[in-house]
Amino acid sequence: MTSPTRSRPAAPSEVLEEQTVVPEQSEVWRALSDPSRRRILDILREAPQTTSALCSRFEFSRFAVMKHLRVLEAAGLVLVERQGRERINHLNPVPIQQIYRRWIKPFEQLPADRLLRLKRTVETTSRPPA
Repeated sequence: MTSPTRSRPAAPSEVLEEQTVVPEQSEVWRALSDPSRRRILDILREAPQTTSALCSRFEFSRFAVMKHLRVLEAAGLVLVERQGRERINHLNPVPIQQIYRRWIKPFEQLPADRLLRLKRTVETTSRPPA
């Protein structure tokens, strides 16, 4: 399996990882598409929060916060720990790391490689006399 951006065929482990991660990524992308949910993740990145503590940081209703938390939980971005009647929400960074490895990291090198090739081309071509 090759793609236009790859210079080598995908290793079997890469193909397997892509096949097992991609279906889950749809939910992660959907969850990340909403600014309120991204703000919840930013808050949880600082420290785990009870649902009540999260609700106090937003102007919208508890119902709306709970709805956002359900989407984040379904995407695997939030893990819930129950302590009695309280829900303590924890950030789970694994799905974001999977997206980074699959969608961002492979493209990080492209601009640098292109600039190095351009630099090499410019340096190896003869310059017109001044």
